[in-house]
Amino acid sequence: MARKQKSDSSGGGGGHGGSGELRWLLTYADLITLLLAFFVIMYSMSQTDAKKYQALAHSLAIAFNSSSGGSSVVLDQGGASTVKVPAPEEQSSSDLELLKKKKQEMEIRKKENEEFQKIKEQIEKYAAKLGFKNRVIMNIEERGLVISLADSVMFDTGKANLTPMAIKVLDQMAGLLKQLNNPIRIEGHTDNVPIKNSKYPSNWQLSTDRATTVLIYLIEKHGLSPQKLSAAGYGEYKPIVPNTSEENRSRNRRVDIVILHSSESEKEPK
Repeated sequence: MARKQKSDSSGGGGGHGGSGELRWLLTYADLITLLLAFFVIMYSMSQTDAKKYQALAHSLAIAFNSSSGGSSVVLDQGGASTVKVPAPEEQSSSDLELLKKKKQEMEIRKKENEEFQKIKEQIEKYAAKLGFKNRVIMNIEERGLVISLADSVMFDTGKANLTPMAIKVLDQMAGLLKQLNNPIRIEGHTDNVPIKNSKYPSNWQLSTDRATTVLIYLIEKHGLSPQKLSAAGYGEYKPIVPNTSEENRSRNRRVDIVILHSSESEKEPK
């Protein structure tokens, strides 16, 4: 009995029990800390990119406006979405008008490209008939149909007077150009060799004079509307190939007749 009382009264047993409880609390605290760190990392990874959020919200808004009679999607920063139906007076939004305008422009552009292809084929026949097919290059680009005429066909070296061959080419093309309502820009280009001519101090003047000569011929000889024609000289600064050889320089010396898409007329001065 004395031994048992000694054991009960001893502080050793109580000391061992307190130490075990403390170790359990430390383990629990470590677990809570790890969980807290885990959720902080997960939260930071789930934050929405503001720019991507705005872009997505705008795209969905346009899509729903066009398909649901004016409804729009609103996203909150948490990624949840709700559908907002605006009042009737709000349904004719600028986005709808923009989409409608873009659709109309695409339809017009498609029809014009079909017309440009027909013109391209006809001019190719003319060029083959006159024997200079390789000196007329045509491409349908974003801005319209570009007809590139080599300067060897159009002008003598360092001059801006039309050659007899140039007159034949323009006479054949004028009928096609006259039928179009599209704006037409005539662009003069040279190579990078400095001009040695008392009349033209630089390639700027030569390229501009050549473009203007073609423009005036089409107006005065064939009656094309001056309102839809314009001329520009670019000198050596818009080459189609590097000016690294005589063959390339020859390709860069050209006059481009550009039949612009009708949508491009909005960019022209009124």
